[in-house]
Amino acid sequence: MQNPRLATRYAKSLLDLAVETNSVEATLRDMLLLNEICTRCYDFVLMLRSPVISGDKKNSVVELVLKDYQISEITYGFVRLLIAKGRELNLPEIAEAFITQYNTLKNIRIVKLTTAVPMADSLKTSIQSKVAAFMPADTIDLVTATDEELIGGFVLEVEDKRFDASVRKSLTDIRMRIVDHSYESKL
Repeated sequence: MQNPRLATRYAKSLLDLAVETNSVEATLRDMLLLNEICTRCYDFVLMLRSPVISGDKKNSVVELVLKDYQISEITYGFVRLLIAKGRELNLPEIAEAFITQYNTLKNIRIVKLTTAVPMADSLKTSIQSKVAAFMPADTIDLVTATDEELIGGFVLEVEDKRFDASVRKSLTDIRMRIVDHSYESKL
């Protein structure tokens, strides 16, 4: 059940508390861990969403899952609060919203670069410096991915903007021009 407004509010509250207590980096590390757990372990998310499992059991499971990690008391308290308020099902969204708000606070821009084949580190560095030249006030976090369907070229995404310079896009554009019969007279 997605509720972005709720997730944003809880994430902002946690970030404000982390700033107040001077533990922003530790809280970020914890939220990155929780985000990774929620992403990789769907059973954990199902447990959080289950209305049949009591809050005490959920607290026990969360403590068991996180016992091997150095989780700060602020994060433990926050997760316990979510469970007490019945908002634990929103934990994955809250973790993502926290990471987004942290990036905004620190002027970090996530730039996603997708190519058909893995790139050399020197090329990644070159692209990151070129993108950084357009956003001098921001720190660039380059995330790379591969998608063989691109055939060649790349797709660059910054927030909601997308630059598609892939061979697949070029072929699709050519196909659309060939199929377009707008030059024919309309009867």
